[in-house]
Amino acid sequence: MTASRADLLRMRRLAQAVDGEREARPADVVRRLLAVQAQDFGAASWALGLRTDGATRSDVRADLDAGRIVRSWPMRGTLHFVPPEDLRWMLSVTTERMVAGLARRHQQLEIEDADLGRARDILVGELTGGGRIGRAELMTLWEDNGIATAGQRGYHLIYYLAQTGVVCWGPTLRTQQALVLLDEWAPAQRTLEPDEAHAAFLLRYLTGHGPATLKDFVWWTKGTVAGAKRGLAVLGDAVTGLEVDGTTYLVTRELADRAGERPERRSERDAVHLLPGFDEYLLGYQDRSPVLDDEHAEAIVPGGNGIFQPVIVARGRVVGTWRYGGAKAEPEIRPFQPLGAGQQAALARSVRAYRRFAG
Repeated sequence: MTASRADLLRMRRLAQAVDGEREARPADVVRRLLAVQAQDFGAASWALGLRTDGATRSDVRADLDAGRIVRSWPMRGTLHFVPPEDLRWMLSVTTERMVAGLARRHQQLEIEDADLGRARDILVGELTGGGRIGRAELMTLWEDNGIATAGQRGYHLIYYLAQTGVVCWGPTLRTQQALVLLDEWAPAQRTLEPDEAHAAFLLRYLTGHGPATLKDFVWWTKGTVAGAKRGLAVLGDAVTGLEVDGTTYLVTRELADRAGERPERRSERDAVHLLPGFDEYLLGYQDRSPVLDDEHAEAIVPGGNGIFQPVIVARGRVVGTWRYGGAKAEPEIRPFQPLGAGQQAALARSVRAYRRFAG
C-alpha cells in the first residue's frame, strides 16, 4: 500500500492510543504498547494516563501495587513499564546480548561473578516470602554484608539481577518503586521458542507503535536484524508493507483495516497533546524525522544530552515544548510558532486533562 505522511502519523496515533479509542486503565496501555520507556517515573506515569479515559496518577500507582504493571530493563539498558506476563519472554530475546555487553563495565567496577552470586543470594533471602525493598535499604543491606555499592556498583548489581530475571521493580514505595522477586511478583506464564519470541516481540511492537520500519524495531529492542527478519517471516500475512515517501514501513493488517474503516474525526484532526519527556511517540523509533524537524531537535534534546523534553504534538507533529508549572501553576507552554485559535482551545483541554491526572 502507499500512503501519505499524514496517514502514517494518524495510524501511529491510533496505535499508541494518543488519538482514537483510549484504554480503560494504565495497565491496558502498557499491554497495548508492550513497553513504555520509564526511566523518569513521573513522566512515564503521565504517558500512561494520557492514553486512558481519565485515569489519574493514583490509578497508575494502584496498577503497580496490584502487580498489573512492573518496571525493568527489558531492552536497550533503559527502564520500561512492561506487562508482568510478558517480561520473561522479552528477556529471553534480549538478555544474552545485554549481559555480554556488561563484561567491560563489570571489570572497571571490579564486580566479579562471586560478587554477583553473593548479592543475588542475599537479596533473594531478604525478599523470599513476599518481601519488598527500596533501593536505599538494599544498598545498606549489601554494605552490611560486605558487598561494596559505591561508584555505581550498587546500580550495576541491581541491573544484572533484573536483567537475568531475578528481580523487578514492583509496588510503589515513597515516590518510586520497591524491588520484588520476579518469581513471586510475575510467575512464569508463557515460554516461547526463539523464533516465536522474535515474532511476538515484533507483532506487539507494531501493534502499539506501527507503522514502523524494521530498523526502528531493531533499534527499539537493540536486537539483531536476523532475529527481526525471522520474526517477520513467522508473522506472515499478519503484517503488510506501507510505502510512504519512498520508505517501506511495516503495519499490522488489523491497524491498516481499522484506520481505513474509521474516518478521521475532527476532534482528532484538531487535537493538541501534551506528551511527557521520553514519550514512546517520539522515543519509540530510530528515525524521528516523520514527527520532528531537524531544526527543532535542539529544543527537544538540548545539547544532545539525552534528556528529552516534554513535547506539544499537533496533527502528529512536534510543534513545541512544555514544562510542568507546579501544583498551583499552569504548565509553561513553548510552541515553536503561534498556535491558531482552534489549537489554543485544544491545548487548553489537554492542560485540564493533565491537571486532572496530576491531581
